[in-house]
Amino acid sequence: MSQQNINLAQNTLYLTLASVGQKAVAFLYFAMIARFMGVEDTGSYFLALAVIMILMALDDVGITSVLIREIAKKTSDAKVWSQTVLGIKVITIPVTVMIAFFLPLVLGYGADVTLLIRLAIVIMVADTLSLSFYGILRGLHLLKYEAVGLFMGQIIAAIAGTIFLLTGIASLPLLIVALMTGSLWNMIFSAFQVVRKLGIKALVPTWRLGWDPMKMALAFFMAAIFVKVYSYVDSIILSIQIGEHAVGIYAVAYKLTYAFQFIPLAFVAALYPAMAARANDQKKLKQTLDDALWYVMLIGVPIVLGIWALAPEIIHAFYGSEFEASILPLQILIFVLLFIFLDFPLGSLLNATNRQVTKTAIMGVTMIINVGANLLLIPVYGVAGACYAGLVSFAFMVVAGWFFVQRVVDLKVMDLIRSTWGIVLASLVMATVVIMTKPLMHFVLSIMLGVVVYTALIFAFGSIKPAHLKKFWRLMRPNGNYENPPSNS
Repeated sequence: MSQQNINLAQNTLYLTLASVGQKAVAFLYFAMIARFMGVEDTGSYFLALAVIMILMALDDVGITSVLIREIAKKTSDAKVWSQTVLGIKVITIPVTVMIAFFLPLVLGYGADVTLLIRLAIVIMVADTLSLSFYGILRGLHLLKYEAVGLFMGQIIAAIAGTIFLLTGIASLPLLIVALMTGSLWNMIFSAFQVVRKLGIKALVPTWRLGWDPMKMALAFFMAAIFVKVYSYVDSIILSIQIGEHAVGIYAVAYKLTYAFQFIPLAFVAALYPAMAARANDQKKLKQTLDDALWYVMLIGVPIVLGIWALAPEIIHAFYGSEFEASILPLQILIFVLLFIFLDFPLGSLLNATNRQVTKTAIMGVTMIINVGANLLLIPVYGVAGACYAGLVSFAFMVVAGWFFVQRVVDLKVMDLIRSTWGIVLASLVMATVVIMTKPLMHFVLSIMLGVVVYTALIFAFGSIKPAHLKKFWRLMRPNGNYENPPSNS
């Protein structure tokens, strides 16, 4: 294997391990916050962060994606790109700070939520700077620093918050301060690594490249806005139409659903370059996509049906009976995860074949559908309405992505059905076994039994063969030999 492929594998491994660790810590920490603080305060906490996450897209204006790409193309320009991005953020950060300061008043939030949003401005500024600093390191192919930094930042925030909770002094402002510690750590750590590699002058803002980088970043900026809005607008609409209590109920289902998003993210980190390398060979590109869809179904379907079957036990075990109203939202929203899993390979193919504008347009329409569905369904169905809105909008994203991918490769629904029917059937049997056995044993034992049943059935149905392991390795290698791959059907 070439040194370039070794570096790609190492970088992917670093980020994957860090993502797993970070998500695990974040999941347990949020569960602790929910148990200690209750539904109302959990809703206020989640709402404040949702507002800040949307505004952070305005801070970055998509420039970090350009930064990574341009530095990767020509590493000798890393310093001037670092200076230029900081020069742009010298302008964007004060604007978003002002918006964040006054937005709670416009939305009609009470004094408590307003205070939380204003405190979280520090998190927003620190995170947007560390985003760019880590972007510089990504462009230099030094992802290990980002992996270490993000994991340690999550640990630091969780430790600080846990101390506040266990000592009985916890308040929502102090929990925001706990998050600040993690964000400030990332900002300082990432800046230090940039200085080590490029020198202190890399942190001096300039405008040597003018406004051309902003033009280059426009598509990335629009995509980032679309993602942030359709990811968090449901919480804002819930807060306005129902209140923070509803946001707290929804936040638990949301956190549990999106905790598993790191799986396709890590997968695509390796899949995208493989697709880009085969972009001019339609046959190999089609094979790569078919296999990618098969792999995400292999992982995604049992996760979705397993959580659906165990939603009551998961909610009670991690969050307590106070969050019992989160069970139904979780059982609805968890099916969004399957659409997310399917969308990553489709989106990767569009981006790898220079159809990123099409992908951005799909995301924009998805955002519009999501906002409209939330406005229509929340007044009728409450928290469940936000979950239905998520299902509708993400289903559209997959259908639209499938439609445009068909124009690139000969993608057929029947091909996916033939290759994954055994996976779906095995997952359904697994879920049935779990539902039938969980009254008779601890739900953890039901999970273990379900894993055994699922594994046995996918082999029994011929849905997975030993040759698939070799095929997976080839899929992850941009220059891998892909001739005569084993069939999924």
